[in-house]
Amino acid sequence: MDRNDAFREAMGRFAGAVNIITTEEDGLPSGLIATAVCSLSFDPPSVLVCVNKSASSHDTILRRGIFAVNLLSPALSNVARRFQSQKGPDRFEQKYWVAGRTGAPLLVGAPMALDCKLSHTYDGFSHSILIGVVTDVQLGEGDSHNSLLWQGRRYHKPMEFVDLIRRPADVQMILEEMLF
Repeated sequence: MDRNDAFREAMGRFAGAVNIITTEEDGLPSGLIATAVCSLSFDPPSVLVCVNKSASSHDTILRRGIFAVNLLSPALSNVARRFQSQKGPDRFEQKYWVAGRTGAPLLVGAPMALDCKLSHTYDGFSHSILIGVVTDVQLGEGDSHNSLLWQGRRYHKPMEFVDLIRRPADVQMILEEMLF
């Protein structure tokens, strides 16, 4: 296995939260799936998002200077599948999206959505590293706190450790894994 393939395999072993990064231009929504998203600062509230330069929404985000980070829950895995199978505005089912303060699409029912203004862009080789200052935060209601995860080229649903140990069949497996 060459270095690039090994690196891709290694990075695939990290579990990452699945986010839909959105923007709009001329009234048309645009977006992509990203797992390289993290908080950057609390003053001002800001996030870091890595976007592949070949992604269809990359240049639109740079031109418009706005984007939203929409965290997906396991219940919203259909949105991720739609983004994988469709292109352009067809990725967006109108009834699930509303315009945020900046105009970027926010996903109704997402565990959280951050509406951002692009502050800085840095070269990250194949990706652009985008710094967004958060202009608005939308928090989901009820039991929408879980994140949909991407790991090993598959979607996963997180499970709390406490829930695992309540099931006797899983206790032995957990103990064996903890003891390495």
